[in-house]
Amino acid sequence: MTRTKSVYICQSCGSNAPKWLGKCPDCGGWNTFLEERIRPEKKGTLAAAGAVSRPQAITGITLAEEPRLSTQMPELDRVLGGGMVPGSAVLIGGDPGIGKSTLLLQAMGRFASAGRSVLYVSGEESLRQIRMRAERLGVLPSRLEVYAETSLEAILDALPERRPGVIVIDSIQTVHASELDSSPGSVSQVRECSHRLIAYAKSMDATLFLVGHVTKEGALAGPKVLEHMVDTVLYFEGERGHPFRILRAVKNRYGSVMEIGVFEMREAGLVEVSNPSEMFLAERPAGASGSAVTSSLEGTRTVLVEIQSLVCPTIFGMPRRTVVGVDYNKVMLLAAVLEKKAGIRLTNHDIFIKVAGGIRLDEPAIDLGITASLASNFLDKPVDQKTVVFGEVGLAGEVRAVNQAEPRCREAAKLGFTRCILPRDNVKKMKPFKGMALEGVFTVAEAMEKLF
Repeated sequence: MTRTKSVYICQSCGSNAPKWLGKCPDCGGWNTFLEERIRPEKKGTLAAAGAVSRPQAITGITLAEEPRLSTQMPELDRVLGGGMVPGSAVLIGGDPGIGKSTLLLQAMGRFASAGRSVLYVSGEESLRQIRMRAERLGVLPSRLEVYAETSLEAILDALPERRPGVIVIDSIQTVHASELDSSPGSVSQVRECSHRLIAYAKSMDATLFLVGHVTKEGALAGPKVLEHMVDTVLYFEGERGHPFRILRAVKNRYGSVMEIGVFEMREAGLVEVSNPSEMFLAERPAGASGSAVTSSLEGTRTVLVEIQSLVCPTIFGMPRRTVVGVDYNKVMLLAAVLEKKAGIRLTNHDIFIKVAGGIRLDEPAIDLGITASLASNFLDKPVDQKTVVFGEVGLAGEVRAVNQAEPRCREAAKLGFTRCILPRDNVKKMKPFKGMALEGVFTVAEAMEKLF
């Protein structure tokens, strides 16, 4: 008989211990250890199946271009690196109710309408619920098959008969293997079920989509090893009270990890936003201080966004600092540079900063836009409506050059901006733009003089 042993596994990071621990020594989580029974793996199965490969010279490996399959949703194709790759595994995470199931059902419905076979496996909804949602989205192709099942064995038995080109598992936390005694959603179940589903998809050249839940901290639930097992990890982001959703790639073996896709949630489903810059600037207030437009590069896409600031004298002993959409430490650093190098005293002032539209920015090129927004509200002088600002700010108050300056200016000119404040080194390498005045600056103080 196969002997089993009990171990305690952290449900956050997958660390195991022989006894229960209140605090995980690896991730620091409290009360995350649960008892699970593990059976030893069978040996010799790969060798018996002839699946053991042999070493070979790298020059003897033949290259073949990976075919891409379009999902019929250009924004999703962009984030995937140009489309789906047969035999790849994609993990999609996001907050509950953000639209993960809607996105996949809508994309798979369009994909099946193009004559491809799709199997949509749901462990959270009944077949009637899926049908109702598909009618609302307007996707009812005959080649889209739905299956309400949580048993891994039943799912694997149904796959060889249908041989679908795309498999969707919604969600991986609901699927369980009968040979494991642990409950669905545990580390052992998620790891085992994902491993067997990925192995089948790669053997049959089928694209596999796994929907993953997220924890309260915003990380994907389950072991971190799950992110290493798949080829692509996508996060679906957005605010509940905001209609816009952003699909961001944080890992992609077949494309860039900096790409984003922008969608708008409507009654009939998700609508793709082909020009996100125009969307983010649609409701920009005219003549308001504290508003500055900057340019951010997300993969191959240039996005213009509005940064809003509110600076007011504090009534407490310690000034408040509230930041949404950008890194908190970056804002504190730039506020110190403004005070030291530009003479703008922010020490006894509360600072509130927000990126309009619900997008999060991490690029160094937005530094000058943040400083312009802070100075504008502090001085109560608005930045010109037709001016865009970008550049990296150093601790010495210098404005450093950024990459892809020409596409940033071209996108701004397309949206009607007539003036651009950017690093001087970038201006030296660029040709003049028709209808766009390029003004290079070398320091933050020089940028403030040109703006105000």
